[in-house]
Amino acid sequence: MIRIEDIREICMDLPGVTEDIKWEDHLCFNIGGKMFLITSPDKVPPSASFKVSEQEFESMIENDRFEPASYLARYKWVFVDDIALLSKEEWVLFINRSFQLIAEKLPRKIKKEIGLK
Repeated sequence: MIRIEDIREICMDLPGVTEDIKWEDHLCFNIGGKMFLITSPDKVPPSASFKVSEQEFESMIENDRFEPASYLARYKWVFVDDIALLSKEEWVLFINRSFQLIAEKLPRKIKKEIGLK
């Protein structure tokens, strides 16, 4: 079963990732100062939100495991109300994809500073 610690490890293995606490209780993972994953580790069960492509968004929110993320759906973020609904392999895929979607929009200078191409 996936745990917040597993998700954290997946995120921290990516280049240039930082973490911080926002809104008092959300553990957020960032690249170049931009969030790519938001978790609620203290919620029972723990939940998370992440960015997906425009093409994926509509099909994903039709799936029972995902819903549009509050306040972020217009930016094509989805919400998972229980991180255990996804396998570790799925988390690796979705975290990497969200990371790439955010990283590709970063200014060239920031990408270079954090070691991205």
